[in-house]
Amino acid sequence: MQMDAYRSGDDFIVHFDLPGIDPESIDLDVERNVLNVRAERRSPAPEGAEVVVTERPTGTFTRQLFLGETLDTERIDASYDAGVLTLRIPVAEQAKPRRIQISGGGSRKQLNS
Repeated sequence: MQMDAYRSGDDFIVHFDLPGIDPESIDLDVERNVLNVRAERRSPAPEGAEVVVTERPTGTFTRQLFLGETLDTERIDASYDAGVLTLRIPVAEQAKPRRIQISGGGSRKQLNS
């Protein structure tokens, strides 16, 4: 199961190539920051057909993705379009950069952290 992954703004985006997969066969779960993807592609040939050539893989495909502690696994958004499963995983609030006020010396200064 081939994939691309990147961060865009406050989201971590993952695209999995799953051509010919029935969206109903896709199963996603997260346990302890490990994302499990499972999908099944069945043969299009009806039972009893004489198969002449079989080059496209069929069966069950699985992939595990280890997610960092900085991602909000409670709010994963998943969509499937044109054979591509796209996951949008928000960066957790506590992992986002924030400004910190510093006081002292008679003036206040802001620093980025």
